[in-house]
Amino acid sequence: MSKIPELTTAEQQTLLAIMIQHPNAYGVSIRDEIRKRTDREYSFGSIYAVLERLEDKGLIASREGEATAARGGRKKQYFTVTALGQAALQASLRAVDAMRDGVEIEGTWAYA
Repeated sequence: MSKIPELTTAEQQTLLAIMIQHPNAYGVSIRDEIRKRTDREYSFGSIYAVLERLEDKGLIASREGEATAARGGRKKQYFTVTALGQAALQASLRAVDAMRDGVEIEGTWAYA
C-alpha cells in the first residue's frame, strides 16, 4: 500500500468539500462549500492549485462532464476522493483530534 501523505488544512478542507458535494464536486462548488462552512475566501487559483496537488498525490480523481452553452461550450471537471484520499483524510483528522484531546480552548475543553 502507498504511504499515506500528510495533509495541509487547505487539503483537508478541499477533500471534505468534495465528499460533501459528491458526486457533483467541481471547482466553484468546492470553493463555495469551504466558504460557507469556514468563512475562508480562497481564490479560484488557490483552489485549483490544491486540486492539482491532490490529484498528483492520487488523493482525488477527476472526470469531465458535458459541455454546456452556459459555460461557453466548456466542460466542467468533477472530482471524487479516492480510497487513498479517504485514508489520508482519516489519518489527518485523527492526528488533529489526538492533539486537541484535553486542550482547553477559550475556557472550554476540546473533548470531555
